[in-house]
Amino acid sequence: MTELVNGKGLSLIPKTDAKQSLKDFKSDQEVRWCPGCGDYAILAAVQSFLPELGLRRENIVFVSGIGCSSRFPYYLNTYGFHSIHGRAPAIATGLAASRPDLSVWVVTGDGDALSIGGNHLIHALRRNVNLNILLFNNRIYGLTKGQYSPTSEVGKITKSTPMGSLDKPFNPISLAIGAEATFVARTLDSDRKHLQSVLREATAHRGTSLVEIYQNCNIFNDNAFEPMKDPDVRDDITLRLEHGQPIVSASKAVVRGANGGIQVVPRSEASEQDILVHDAHNPDPSVAFALSRLDEPAFEHVPVGIFRQVDRPAYDVLMAEQLDQAVERQGPGDLSELLMGGDTWRIG
Repeated sequence: MTELVNGKGLSLIPKTDAKQSLKDFKSDQEVRWCPGCGDYAILAAVQSFLPELGLRRENIVFVSGIGCSSRFPYYLNTYGFHSIHGRAPAIATGLAASRPDLSVWVVTGDGDALSIGGNHLIHALRRNVNLNILLFNNRIYGLTKGQYSPTSEVGKITKSTPMGSLDKPFNPISLAIGAEATFVARTLDSDRKHLQSVLREATAHRGTSLVEIYQNCNIFNDNAFEPMKDPDVRDDITLRLEHGQPIVSASKAVVRGANGGIQVVPRSEASEQDILVHDAHNPDPSVAFALSRLDEPAFEHVPVGIFRQVDRPAYDVLMAEQLDQAVERQGPGDLSELLMGGDTWRIG
């Protein structure tokens, strides 16, 4: 016996009556990442989170591209698809659009998603396909042994940039908001509680959710996010984004700037009424975009949490409605007539 899961993101997916645990979502495959990789922490967080969904494992699909993070489908006892470089959002779009009974996840990295896969990513976001995209950002190409990636900082010394990178890096959060994504969030590999709280909101969202996860590559880019993990400074630089709450860290606050934008000031200098209150549900993305720019220069102050969470019709729902309208007007389609109609000819 099954029932439907309540929630915008999972409303059409059958629910299981069986009690599930972390062990149910562990596959029999040996987990093979470099010892100390942040991927281990993310995998453990996802495996222990999935039982919360109450979904049958055959109704969950993880699609990955190419990269260290793309091993993910092997380690989960669900359906999975290890696809090709950068194309995971395109394959996942086909699944989500044709199978509303599936919970479809994309696991990708900063190189996979933002380089060769850039167009697939932004179009999935703008279409608002019902997907959960987990973007592991370690600011390096790990699988191919340490070349600079689209998120590497200017001046980064790597095997492919021995004199320092000249490229201005992508900001994945800014990119997603610029593409009109309806759910955009950032979290950290080592903060399981926060990571799972973001996943909880992402899966309840109907449409595309993009979650950037700062992930440490201890072999080729170790301590890339160390300020956010250092107990001496992390509370001062981390700006927690919680809907309806003031945007502050232990020592800093976000206020409106004189030029109409936003800026970070010492908390002791900001009056309570001047501190910006976070509105993740604002349909206007301009403030969310401005917040995404606050980690420039890196790690002086870093917003973490849900930047944007707004309602907009999902692509798969609109497509299904359009198909229903076509059937009502014209009747069922004939595939053979479509393929053989028009300017076709036979040879021999």
